[in-house]
Amino acid sequence: MGTPGDIGIVTPVQLRFDDVLTLTSGKTLSGFELTMESYGVLNEDRSNAVLVCHALSGNHHAAGRHSPADRKAGWWDLHIGPGKAIDTDRFHVVCINNIGGCDGSSGPNTSNPETGEVWGPEFPQVAVEDWVHTQVLLADRLGIDIWAAVVGGSLGGMQALYWATQYPDRVRNCVAMAAAPWLTAQNIAFNEIARQAILADPDWLSGQYQRQSATPTRGLSLARMVGHLTYMSADGMSDRFGRDVRDRPLDAADDQETVFQVESYLRYQGQQFSTRFDANTYLLMTRALDRFDITAGFGGSLKAAMAATRSRMLIVSFSSDWRFSPARSRELVDALLAADRPVTYAEIQTDAGHDAFLLDEPGYTDLFQAWMARVAI
Repeated sequence: MGTPGDIGIVTPVQLRFDDVLTLTSGKTLSGFELTMESYGVLNEDRSNAVLVCHALSGNHHAAGRHSPADRKAGWWDLHIGPGKAIDTDRFHVVCINNIGGCDGSSGPNTSNPETGEVWGPEFPQVAVEDWVHTQVLLADRLGIDIWAAVVGGSLGGMQALYWATQYPDRVRNCVAMAAAPWLTAQNIAFNEIARQAILADPDWLSGQYQRQSATPTRGLSLARMVGHLTYMSADGMSDRFGRDVRDRPLDAADDQETVFQVESYLRYQGQQFSTRFDANTYLLMTRALDRFDITAGFGGSLKAAMAATRSRMLIVSFSSDWRFSPARSRELVDALLAADRPVTYAEIQTDAGHDAFLLDEPGYTDLFQAWMARVAI
């Protein structure tokens, strides 16, 4: 295994599908577009392809940079590239911006071909099932009959699980990190608070803000602040920020100003997010997350759902992740074991919270790399 390196400059590709796509909601799209990136070379028998599924705020840009001037690489660049866990010297890696997204694939900020207007809130509700269905169509277009692995964290892990249960003959290995078989009531409640923050923004304009050259940045920023807060752990926040002030002590004159480092950090995260993400997409994505249930179609039985899998499974949880707790991962593991299916499980000890799957955490990176090395054999 070589020394980890960079992928370098990558170029997104947009593909048009003229298939009539019937969504889980019953609504249809007369055609759709998917934006994707790929890294590494597809081998002659097309057996080394890995599908990476993105989470709520992710997109197709998982690794590399779009230009030499880019300050940041793709969202999973730590783990995708030469010599890294998803080794592009061994694998051909594919990552897609899901439909309903806001980074090139058909979604609320693209044009409705029937009206010529931006879709906005009229873009139909999408589901994890719909994302996987379009990923199947893409695999068919690329001539990939079976993925060497389908990999994802959080909402991406839920897509990986759906692949393993619904298309078991097309997935040799499945990796689900910081994921769950379905959302708890508490998780749904946090998502609803975030949605209400957007809907309460005066610039929401019933979701038609783009047609009126407005953006509900305040609501979207608040939504992100709520979400980002839940992705962190109490210990991690205390270690990072404590009660440190930004640049001067707290006094009565500071009532309306950002003074604590944690306040400044959250406001910055919210403001940055509100400039790059679409509010209608945020509503669609969180609703898709809320409605996901891996046991749908299996009589509500998690064991029956896991019994449908044929792939080797890697389930990873993170000790301080209270949004998708280790107990939820262990539910998956217990069901796999009860169904006599092969599974590897690890709970990584970390203070990084839910976002740990995006980071280089001790024990996690080595485990991920060792497991993916087995996939490559």
